[in-house]
Amino acid sequence: MDVRGYVRRMRDELPEVVLTTTVSVDGRITLGRDQLLLDPKVGARWETITVRGAFENRHAQIAAQVILEGSGSFVGPDAGPPQWPEASIADGLLWEDHVPEEAARWFVVADGRGRIDWSFTGDADLKLHVLVCRSTPAGYLQRLRDLGVGYFIVGDERVDLRQALARILHRLGAARVIADSGGTLNAALLREGLVDIVDVVTLPGLVGGAGTPP
Repeated sequence: MDVRGYVRRMRDELPEVVLTTTVSVDGRITLGRDQLLLDPKVGARWETITVRGAFENRHAQIAAQVILEGSGSFVGPDAGPPQWPEASIADGLLWEDHVPEEAARWFVVADGRGRIDWSFTGDADLKLHVLVCRSTPAGYLQRLRDLGVGYFIVGDERVDLRQALARILHRLGAARVIADSGGTLNAALLREGLVDIVDVVTLPGLVGGAGTPP
């Protein structure tokens, strides 16, 4: 489904956003509210309804410089932030956008509450970059800098996705973004009219469950 048109013309200062998602026949995007697909056991169960080899190069075909995810892909819905240590960097520097290096491609994650304790920060091809806001714990920003991870400060109480996309275009030079996340971030992008293309892969299986996110 292509939703480009008037909304797109009104926001030419933003990158093209392709929302891509994989769903079961009954419209489920995961096995349960607290079931993270990054968990090997959960991922293995999810793979039982996939078709091996189908759409495995979808990201490469879409050819976006940025993959956009939400924190809910990495931590459970009820998880709070870790106890970050006190920041040692001066506030004036800490609360500025931080882009420590250039990259061919970016893995951008919205984590305004500072919930993720990162172990993977990128490789030779793909670099992690985080979207935070003014209410994000200062200790988390310190942690990102210590890891050599960049971030954009967009919004006050929560991550402002429109500001974030504008910053992604102008600071990272990304003209196209893949939003490959869970229901929360995807829904927020759609509500704010920030999606140009919806790309849905339907898997030949049923998940069911009254509390399973659609």
